[in-house]
Amino acid sequence: MVPAMRQREMDALVDALVTRVQAVLNGEGRSAQADFKWQYGAGWDANVTFVPGHVIHAAGRSDVKVARHIDHTMLKPEVTTDDLTSLCAEAARHRFYSVCVNSSNVPLCVDLLRGTGVLTICVVGFPLGACLPQVKAYEAQEAIKLGAKEIDTVINIGALKSGDYDTVLQDLAMTVEASKPYPVKVILETSKLNEEEKVAGCVLSREAGAAYVKTSTGFGGGGATIEDVKLMKRVVGAAGIKVKASGGVRNAKQAWAMLEAGADRIGASSSVEIVTGGQATGDY
Repeated sequence: MVPAMRQREMDALVDALVTRVQAVLNGEGRSAQADFKWQYGAGWDANVTFVPGHVIHAAGRSDVKVARHIDHTMLKPEVTTDDLTSLCAEAARHRFYSVCVNSSNVPLCVDLLRGTGVLTICVVGFPLGACLPQVKAYEAQEAIKLGAKEIDTVINIGALKSGDYDTVLQDLAMTVEASKPYPVKVILETSKLNEEEKVAGCVLSREAGAAYVKTSTGFGGGGATIEDVKLMKRVVGAAGIKVKASGGVRNAKQAWAMLEAGADRIGASSSVEIVTGGQATGDY
């Protein structure tokens, strides 16, 4: 159990960050970089899980349980029709939550998965997040029309690192609106952010109405870490927003570690290896 004092300190920290981000969006105060300086509350332990009761205990582990947390992912540019057919067959066989693909591959996957209970998820603005907000929103809207049931969008990383919160919020809000009534996950690309930027990305995702924050694209030179999952869960968990750990999760031990750290969903191309104990061959 997390001591009440530590929970209050973290609540105060998140509230302060929300206030600071909103102040910047309203044009108040100093520049974003100068205004968004913060420190952890005194005595806060970075290893304490912020949301009590979320931990999935080892005694409850099973291949089926972990499979239902997995978005079975195939996002490389050289993906063929045969690759996608295999992806969908594996997802149906192992009862993964979904397959996650690029927008041009949504129609085929929706068709192949019809009647299986496995959803099709689409990435937009992928993998850089640097296209216009209107482009991301249009891609999301078209993917929903084609049958996608969730959208994973990449945050505008450059704008976030510049402290341009208004641009980031507008970008995310447009995609969230275009994707309704289906949920949006915001990919932060955590390997390219410092801790302050990670918290800012989580706060802005929360303000934009996202359903999830997600660690990584798998193409950005880094992947999910336990520390990032815990931090993201602390920032958004109390608001009911979920966390997706994605990038570098290749076996069951790593998958369960992410779930126990606070992840609600896992993105992986090594999904079959995770649930069967085989050897993973690579990312995405």
